[in-house]
Amino acid sequence: MKYISINGVITPIEQAVVSVMDHGFLYGMGLFETMRTYNGRPFLLDRHLRRLQTSCASLGIRWSMTTEQVERQMGDLMQANELQEAYLRYTVSAGEDILGLPSGAYTDPNVIIYAKSLPTASIRPTKSLRKLHTVRNTPEGDIRLKSLHYMNSILGKRELLLYADEPAASVEGLMLTAEGHLAEGIVSNVFFIKEDILYTPSVDTGILPGITRAWVMELAEQQGLSVEKGLYTWAQLIDADEVFVTNSVQEIVPIIRLLDDDHEVIVGDGQIGQHTAMLCTVYEREAYRT
Repeated sequence: MKYISINGVITPIEQAVVSVMDHGFLYGMGLFETMRTYNGRPFLLDRHLRRLQTSCASLGIRWSMTTEQVERQMGDLMQANELQEAYLRYTVSAGEDILGLPSGAYTDPNVIIYAKSLPTASIRPTKSLRKLHTVRNTPEGDIRLKSLHYMNSILGKRELLLYADEPAASVEGLMLTAEGHLAEGIVSNVFFIKEDILYTPSVDTGILPGITRAWVMELAEQQGLSVEKGLYTWAQLIDADEVFVTNSVQEIVPIIRLLDDDHEVIVGDGQIGQHTAMLCTVYEREAYRT
């Protein structure tokens, strides 16, 4: 990655700067969306931007761009970095303001786009899921935003690394709520299947309402699976027939082992389950079709 885009200007990384008075830096007032491309186009971009627009409005950040404008800027950046496919991060930082809490809206936000190459994989990766002691914090507002305030997830990642699981890249950390309910992974939403029903934690647990999470639920229902959202426990996850996690870059990642301090549980027969495999196939087909 040689270039990033700052407010629509393709800029060499070593020259890319924002002000130390930007409230994204000072107070974490900013939002971002991550996604990947298929056939060179960012997947579900309109959904990501709708969430971003709603989140900006809730933080008083006056940002508005069309899907076409954003896609054009992303395409220009990919071309500058000589990428046919890419991992993309679109960040809206609040912009410069006083040293202190603002009294009005942020009217001049900074927009930063990053584009890097996607990891290559010859086969669909599987992972283990480790229950963490780090508790998923509650949202600052009514619902969790994909904000620049990422300390809780970083603390979860630091805890995960303490276990020295090998290889580290093949293990995701799972955070529970303070009440002991399943919440979400460090960078993922979690699902499990029991007796042909797909379950996922409700947004009432304080999780991020993921774009890919919603997309997978739609695909599941289209394929005839019942979907339920609610409050679930680690014991229910252990008892599941299939488990997987989702995010916009890694798509659907099957989980084959569940780990806690004292136990290791194999999910199902230790292979990718039939429903998970079906959803992976449908997801990939639909992604390349759009």
